[in-house]
Amino acid sequence: MSKTILITGASSGFGSLSARALASAGHTVYAAMRATAGRNAPRVAEAAAYAKEHDVDLRTVDLDVLSQESVDAAVATVLAEAGAIDVVVHNAGHMVLGPTEAFTAEQLAAVYDTNVLGSQRLNRAVLPHMRRREHGLLVWIGSSSTRGGTPPYLAPYFAAKSAADALAVSYAAELARFGIETTIVVPGAFTSGTNHFANAGHPSDQSVIPDYDERYGRLMEQVRERLADLQPPGADVSLVADAVVQVVGTPHGKRPFRVHVDPADDGSEEVSAVADCIRAQFLTRIGLADLLAPHPAG
Repeated sequence: MSKTILITGASSGFGSLSARALASAGHTVYAAMRATAGRNAPRVAEAAAYAKEHDVDLRTVDLDVLSQESVDAAVATVLAEAGAIDVVVHNAGHMVLGPTEAFTAEQLAAVYDTNVLGSQRLNRAVLPHMRRREHGLLVWIGSSSTRGGTPPYLAPYFAAKSAADALAVSYAAELARFGIETTIVVPGAFTSGTNHFANAGHPSDQSVIPDYDERYGRLMEQVRERLADLQPPGADVSLVADAVVQVVGTPHGKRPFRVHVDPADDGSEEVSAVADCIRAQFLTRIGLADLLAPHPAG
């Protein structure tokens, strides 16, 4: 059944690929991105061209996850045009690279703002609609770094993705009785096919960098190279988009809580399996097993 889907951070990478794949699967997709009349105007034109060429319903909407006003306006636009939002894909994120000490507290807060608070702003805008309908799906694009291998020089990003994962887990239980389902899609370290590394931020306090360069040398380049070496043939970022399409296409109430897409196998899947099992066991022990799956009141 066709659904109306809003996906954030859809100008490139996982977001763009997922938006196109979902539209090609027959859904109405709103690819949300910042500055649709500015620096992302070419991405808007590309989406329109894709929709025309493939005869799919792929639209764009201006949405800046850093602004509640922008998020509210985008959700209002989608509801006015489509009448409903069935699925939200929390995909917007920003990566930074460098020695953790060299980032200011304000820089860490900015990473958290994009990767965590952006999702909260969107939830506050769209959940009243989903709760009234007693139906919906939140898909969170996570990261295997939250529980798997964690190479150095990525700490602010890893910390923010871990916070977003914790937020998603809590939301899952709190929304279950409204009939709203949750799936966390967990990509591994794809080193090509996205702009994560190319667009990554860097520390503003350059004064400490020489000390780290003396001891760690080409560490960041080595991390990128060695992560790339772990990727088996065919490990394309489109696998993440395929996973999102499969989750959305699964019947309501039957979707997996977590889906890993990690060709390099950094161990996240094994650790998450234990954590999610303990979560399920604990909720059952305290008499809240119904929170493990969506159950609307009606």
